[in-house]
Amino acid sequence: MTGVSRRFRFLMPVSTTMKVQGMLSMKNNKITLLAAAAAFTLLTTQGAFAQKKYDTGAGDTEIKIGNVEAYSGPASAYGIIGKTEDAYFKMINDNGGINGRKINFISYDDGYSPPKTVEQIRKLIESDEVFLVFNALGTPTQTAVQKYQNTKKVPQLFLATGASKWNDPKDFPWTMGFQPSYRVEARIFAKYILKEKPNAKVAVFYQNDDFGKDYVAGLKDVFGDKASSLIVAEESYETTEPSIDSHIVKLKGTGADVFVNISTPKFAAQAIKKMAELEWKPMHLMTDVSISIGAVMKPAGLDASEGVLSAGYLKDASDPQWKDDAGMKKFMAFIDKYMPGANVSDANLVYGFAAAQTMVQVLQQCGDNLTRENVMKQAASLKGFAPDTLIPGITVSTSPTDFAPIEQLKMMRFTNGKWDLFGDIISAETGG
Repeated sequence: MTGVSRRFRFLMPVSTTMKVQGMLSMKNNKITLLAAAAAFTLLTTQGAFAQKKYDTGAGDTEIKIGNVEAYSGPASAYGIIGKTEDAYFKMINDNGGINGRKINFISYDDGYSPPKTVEQIRKLIESDEVFLVFNALGTPTQTAVQKYQNTKKVPQLFLATGASKWNDPKDFPWTMGFQPSYRVEARIFAKYILKEKPNAKVAVFYQNDDFGKDYVAGLKDVFGDKASSLIVAEESYETTEPSIDSHIVKLKGTGADVFVNISTPKFAAQAIKKMAELEWKPMHLMTDVSISIGAVMKPAGLDASEGVLSAGYLKDASDPQWKDDAGMKKFMAFIDKYMPGANVSDANLVYGFAAAQTMVQVLQQCGDNLTRENVMKQAASLKGFAPDTLIPGITVSTSPTDFAPIEQLKMMRFTNGKWDLFGDIISAETGG
């Protein structure tokens, strides 16, 4: 009994051990199978996420970007914007493109004529099959194609116009402006006028379209009940007029001591020059779309331009105050290599640079999901992006309910051949 007992005691552990080992083996096999299944699922999921998505105009090697510009006609001073953007995209391509894709920038002249704009935009979308239209110029011209592009669901992105109506994501989800809206700037002007000349006699000179009317509305937003007593004259002009001299003569005759000049570069220069000839020296506030020293102030005469006021958000590349600025150094290096001999005193160059840099940022955020829907999603999720040529403290920020990328400005005065900034940065929220 003792021997049996000893053997029994010996055999039991062996049997039990084998059973346990078998159970462990089965368990390990299950764990291995489960791990393999999980790994396969993960790889499959990652593969699904990593799949490239494209809409028309985008692919593995290229992104087609369309543009219309006023290379001729009454607003041809803006033509340099398109040339700057073309050069910027060439620089991007030379450095490997965007996530390995080269930008094919197709830009046409519309002469700042709405019927021509319609023709060229249709060509870009239906014939060239561009992925999106970027920084197309002009309020009347882009109004003519807004419904068409939204129906086609082709992004009308970062428009080169400050009309406030581009910030309407509910009704026009495929349209977004770029620069501060005209209405915001006009409100800032109105506050400045009320502070400096509470009993002003204001003459308003504006382009007869949405661009001009936005400013008039912004002034009246702030003037409120005082608008009828403060504004002594409202005079409009058409872009087809060869000269606006007669309008300036008429406005001087009103006895106004404040002149709000809402005109494009060609006409802004004419106004400054004619005012000097007439020796009419009211407080002169001028829209920031016409603050180019090269395109407006120099042609009008630097002496005649002395003291003109505006509000800005861009650095002046010709101003020594920015010579040690890191962003401006990048801009100047770009000009030296890709636009040698360009007139850096023309504000349209730093504008085109900022717009193109913002466009590249959005495309980089898209990664391999280059669908038109995702482009708009990324464009509507910019947070504090600071292009190199914007005044420090002013940034690009958007949201799904706010399609106004830049809503900050700083007042400035033209003095001794350059724009001098003064006061604090004013945002749309605090500045009206």
